[in-house]
Amino acid sequence: MTAQAEIAFDTDKDYEVVDGVMEEKMAGGKHGRTIMRLGARLQMHVETRNLGDIYGPDTTFQIGQNERLPDLAFVSAERIPEDGVPEGKWEIAPDLAVEVISPNDPWEKVNSKVAAYFAAGVREVWLVSLGQRTISIYNSPTQIRILKEDDELINEELLPGFRCRISEIFGKPVSEDSEEKAQ
Repeated sequence: MTAQAEIAFDTDKDYEVVDGVMEEKMAGGKHGRTIMRLGARLQMHVETRNLGDIYGPDTTFQIGQNERLPDLAFVSAERIPEDGVPEGKWEIAPDLAVEVISPNDPWEKVNSKVAAYFAAGVREVWLVSLGQRTISIYNSPTQIRILKEDDELINEELLPGFRCRISEIFGKPVSEDSEEKAQ
């Protein structure tokens, strides 16, 4: 049995299939915390306004020849099939794909993923940088806005009425949380 086949049977991990090769998705505490903070805000907004559905990092989408698991994804209500959400992977690309960039993610790989999302029909990509505490909003592979902690994330096109301060998504830096608890 090859190492590739052995990896395929580890059901405790999430994998993307990229160019026919399984790649393990790795995340840590800050990554998970940030996804939950952003995801909760998006979910409440989308659900209250019946805009569609938000999906977490264990939902697979067919992106060209690859199977991707964005950290967060949004599919608009008008694109959800009449028979409902699929049991397995989505055969369509989401309208919005959100990726939290890990410190070990090479820029070329991230850039390639953004391009693949747009080629598959994703309308917007958000790259969340934990280190810089910024969110880069891609409206195309070349049209980018970078939002810093003092900025407000506003999205009228995909998520009418959505507003959120970038600092709310990141919360306090973990070191500040620890200092407050110690006092």
